[in-house]
Amino acid sequence: MVTPLVDPLIEGRRRKSRQRGASLDPPEYTIQEAAAKLGIAEQKLRRWDAQGVLVARRTEGGHRRYAREIVDGLAGSVNLAFQKQDLENDELARAHQDIKEKRRIIQLLIESESRYRDLVETSHDLIWTTDAVGRFTYLNNGTVDIFGLEPSALIGRCFFDFESRPSHISNRRFLSTLRKKGEVKNYLTHLTAADGSDRWVGINARVWNDNGRIIGLRGTARNVTEEHRAALQIEHLAAHDSLTGLPNQVSLVRALEQSLADGEFGALLRIDIDHFKHFNETYGHRIGDQLLIAIAGILRNLVGDTDATVYRENGDQFALHLVGATRRGAESLAEAVLHALRQFTPKLPQSRGVVRVRGSIGTAIYPSQGNEIPILLDNVELAVAEAKADGGDRSVIYKLGPADMEAIDRRAYWKRELRQALDEDRLVIYAQDMINLSHSGASHKELLVRVVRSNGEIIEPGQFIGAAESIGFAKEVDLRVVGKVIEFLSKNSLAPDNVRYFVNLSRSSVLDRSWHSRLHAILSRASFNRNQLVFEVSEATAMSNVEMTKDLFSFLKETGCGCALDNFGTGFSSMYYLKQFDVDYLKVDGSLVRDLPKDEASRLFVRALSDVTRGLDKEVIAEKVESPKVLTELHALGIDYAQGFYIGRPGPFITLDGEASVGDGYEMNNGGALPTGVKHPVEP
Repeated sequence: MVTPLVDPLIEGRRRKSRQRGASLDPPEYTIQEAAAKLGIAEQKLRRWDAQGVLVARRTEGGHRRYAREIVDGLAGSVNLAFQKQDLENDELARAHQDIKEKRRIIQLLIESESRYRDLVETSHDLIWTTDAVGRFTYLNNGTVDIFGLEPSALIGRCFFDFESRPSHISNRRFLSTLRKKGEVKNYLTHLTAADGSDRWVGINARVWNDNGRIIGLRGTARNVTEEHRAALQIEHLAAHDSLTGLPNQVSLVRALEQSLADGEFGALLRIDIDHFKHFNETYGHRIGDQLLIAIAGILRNLVGDTDATVYRENGDQFALHLVGATRRGAESLAEAVLHALRQFTPKLPQSRGVVRVRGSIGTAIYPSQGNEIPILLDNVELAVAEAKADGGDRSVIYKLGPADMEAIDRRAYWKRELRQALDEDRLVIYAQDMINLSHSGASHKELLVRVVRSNGEIIEPGQFIGAAESIGFAKEVDLRVVGKVIEFLSKNSLAPDNVRYFVNLSRSSVLDRSWHSRLHAILSRASFNRNQLVFEVSEATAMSNVEMTKDLFSFLKETGCGCALDNFGTGFSSMYYLKQFDVDYLKVDGSLVRDLPKDEASRLFVRALSDVTRGLDKEVIAEKVESPKVLTELHALGIDYAQGFYIGRPGPFITLDGEASVGDGYEMNNGGALPTGVKHPVEP
């Protein structure tokens, strides 16, 4: 039986009150008030009353009344219990939420670990970690491609257990750089796989630190053997003649530059095959090429293991470079070449007899007969010309004669004339249009320097540019031209924003870092739209020093100017270095453009060039467009711009006083329209 919650003292008072018939009752709550106080339903209070849990007093009218002291006491106890229960419930809820969050994080970590392991194990690259001394602690399956071994066979070993001995020193530098900088990217090393085969491997590595202490290395590696071999092959082709396999003129110039820079002496022999043009016309180009290949073989065999190197310069011209040669040694080598050619009597199907092969050889000794490349090449060419003039089949060593004295006098004359022209600011700028073949953009202009004699005569660059290079004035001429063009762009309101102005840079300027600094100073001081100024560098100049040219292009792009590679397509280097040179325009050499209507090889090259450059976000300009047929071919091949005498000859642009000049038939604001009389290839 449930014991009722009734206070004996209160019950005693009630009895006494009833006995006395007292009219005052102790303070009480109605059932509604008690339910509200306790926070429970009235029905529950009625049930508790019936069960004797909380007994109510009944009034004469039958209404329940609850003693205040009991209800207030119960209310305090219930509230504390509820508060405690709520607190416990909150703590349980938080704990439950924490558990759910931890489970979610653990699941995400498991999924991330699974994804990471899948990526690592299926990666084509080698992913690796090492301890502090470089011994492998983890590798994925990329080890098979690089080392020819399973990962388990490499634990505890290191990369350089497989190094090729020539890479020993550079690998030590790699480790030193890694420890110093904390990270190395795209490091190329030469390893030997387990089967003895060569591997060229590109490595990315990062130091793994713990509170400043190196505890290991992490990184990736990739087998780049095929790419490296392809690059080496392309570099070889860039420096060698594709027909004979001999080093080409680019290689010859590099060798001469290095020899002169090292203070060496030697001899340069140029061999010109006599009557080769007639041979080609008689027997055809295919037989002509076979003859050149045979002559290349003869020259190779002749020099053998000597210090002489054979080059094919161009066409039917070969060269021999002999470091450390004396005059007598050079004469002996030249006579040996003539003798070998005389002994060579190829039989041809179209000939009833045999063909006689003869050559004319010119020799120049350096540095006494040329301590600069242009002068040395000019002198050896003069010697060849003399040998040919004497009937060919002979050797001539360059010597100072009346013609040579005239050449020396000519250089002295230009030195004086150019010095005066620069001092008196007698340089003017001409412009030649480059039309847009798509009709979708503006035409551009190539700016060309002219010298004005004191009598007002205009001198074209072909007369003085070579002299300016040889006597050291080309760099000053370049800066003067750049200054005039910048001044024009800064103040001339007639220059439309969408027209770009192309300025040529000489070889001596491109290959002089101090000149780069002077150009930077000029560009920094001037206020003009730099996007309108484009600098041209010839492919031959770019190839003579690739890194310096890349640095120049990078600097010019940073300043906001454009860059162009001129005379593009004159060497195999073109396609290989296309990605490396950050230029906006490629100007196709005129020798390829002129032959487009009749030469399928030229068309294939120009079409391929157009396709490749479009993918590299560059534009192509065709030079020396001299007929409507060529213009039509260029449009069909997708070339962007055309330039040449058919479009328009150079005309005055910036006068002696620095003002814009409007010549006959030339309008600065032509909006990309073709010159009068020139028909666009897409027009009917």
